[in-house]
Amino acid sequence: MRLKEKIAIVTGAARGIGKETALKFAREGAKVVVSDVGEGSLNEVVTELKEMGSEVLAYNVNVVDRGQIQAMVDDVVEKWGKIDVLVNNAGITADNQLLKMPEEDFDKVIDVNLKGVYNCSQIAAKAMTETGGGVILNASSVVGIYGNFGQTNYAATKWGVIGMTKTWAKELGRKGIRVNAVAPGFILTPMTEKMPEKVLDMMSGKSPLGLLGQPEDIANAYAFLASDEAKFITGTVLSVDGGVVL
Repeated sequence: MRLKEKIAIVTGAARGIGKETALKFAREGAKVVVSDVGEGSLNEVVTELKEMGSEVLAYNVNVVDRGQIQAMVDDVVEKWGKIDVLVNNAGITADNQLLKMPEEDFDKVIDVNLKGVYNCSQIAAKAMTETGGGVILNASSVVGIYGNFGQTNYAATKWGVIGMTKTWAKELGRKGIRVNAVAPGFILTPMTEKMPEKVLDMMSGKSPLGLLGQPEDIANAYAFLASDEAKFITGTVLSVDGGVVL
């Protein structure tokens, strides 16, 4: 078990990549802290984690609310003594072309996807420095590297996450904290499953592998980067995209 006895927080853990990451970490021996917005949204993943025999804590946390994040981190440290891993998975979309995008849609995506990562990382990093270090893993995207039609706000946040990742790797390395990002390509999640079949076919066709990724593909990348196998990796962006950008 690569993550045995590690304490890992996963934001946006109720579904999709976040849920699969929580389950993967549990299989690798971690004690898992799951957070998401909305009462009851985490019930399914909590049930699955407990059925696996994993120790789990669950919190209704909006990553825009620093008070909620601080309360979660304080409670985890009080109960389990430390935080080893933070996976900043929480994110939203509000797509539109530049000329049609409402300002409020730009702002809300920036608040969750960029400032939310800043909020969680700053608060968790302070706790990590007091208990010997840790790992921060940020969700970027191939969209953040190459852009995408109709996603000005989303692309801006995912590029910004890369900048923060590299900056924090430089700042926090001597404090025993590694910081990396994962940049998924087209992943088959509950959100993408609602898309028309022809759109999904187009997305898979852009990959040399002819496939859409699965949430476990991203979870596996997070598990590796969180583990001691990646102890000499920091400040990197790992693209998990089936070669879609080649």
